[in-house]
Amino acid sequence: MAARRYLIAALVLLLLSGGAYWLWEAYLKRAPEAGSSWGDYPVSVDAARAEVGRVVRRIEAVGTLTANEEVLLRPEIDGLITEIAFREGQTVAAGDVLFRLDDTLLAAELMTAEADLALFEQNHRRALQLHSRGAGTERSRDEAVADLARGQANLALAKARLAKTVIKAPFEGVVGLREVSIGDYVQEGEPLVRLEQVNPMKVDFRVPELFLAELTPDQPLSLTVDALPGLAFDGKVIALDSQVDVNGRALVLRAQVPNDIGYLKPGLFARVDVILETRDDAILIEESALVPSGRSLFVYKAIDGKAVRQLVETGLYRGGKVEILKGLEAGELVVTAGQVKLREGSKLLLPEGLDATSQDESASQ
Repeated sequence: MAARRYLIAALVLLLLSGGAYWLWEAYLKRAPEAGSSWGDYPVSVDAARAEVGRVVRRIEAVGTLTANEEVLLRPEIDGLITEIAFREGQTVAAGDVLFRLDDTLLAAELMTAEADLALFEQNHRRALQLHSRGAGTERSRDEAVADLARGQANLALAKARLAKTVIKAPFEGVVGLREVSIGDYVQEGEPLVRLEQVNPMKVDFRVPELFLAELTPDQPLSLTVDALPGLAFDGKVIALDSQVDVNGRALVLRAQVPNDIGYLKPGLFARVDVILETRDDAILIEESALVPSGRSLFVYKAIDGKAVRQLVETGLYRGGKVEILKGLEAGELVVTAGQVKLREGSKLLLPEGLDATSQDESASQ
């Protein structure tokens, strides 16, 4: 048995030795000739040129759309509704009549006040004439003056009460669904209908306090709503809250968005992008071109068909692209895939159509 085990071990050792010899022969056949090195063989990579593009630095927030102006109309006096002068959902102008209440009694009170005032005016004139002639007392004159003032006040009160039977739109807007009908007897303060000014719209949202120094009124923004996919609405910040919320360490902003077509409705959930800065001449490369090295980042530039390592400083990241603040110029060719196989000076095998010209020439293209 021992002899058999030795025979098997010898056969295994022989097979292993033969395999190692075969691999060594294959290596020697594929190895470069004397005087050459493995770095002489080009490495296949992908590459793209740095380009000039636009980057936008923004803050993303969420908020809820509200009407620019909104009021729930209520009567100031009790009365019977005799007229509804609008259709639900209609756009009305400022000053348009919306409701009329029964004014029979108040119109009669106005006529009484006018008649009383006419009498008080006559008594006032007679009292002044008599007093000027010495035939009337000062008391009579004073009473006439007081009666005249009281009559004028009663007339103004009657006119004001009568005017309250007509309910008008305080501003231009869209009326909602009314809560009363003709013939209803309404009491003072009872809800009648909601009026909303929906062009422009307002949106309140919160941003971290860290951006306080960069936020100002008139700052542009873009707004989208989930209910209207594919549409974006431009607007601007109109006000910043006077204090920062100590609980969330956030600042509340109010923005205004035009709504000429009327797509936006109060209550919609909105996504807001506040534009802090726009740069139209930013140098952009593919994000995949970056190679981390400790706390630094570098890229491989393709210059004269070779890889040249270049440290870079990055800015904004947007849609698979990254802004390069320092280290590259527009037109320079950088490796975007295959960097793990590269080192400084490696020969490059670029995709067809890309010419790894010198740095000066590529930058000028």
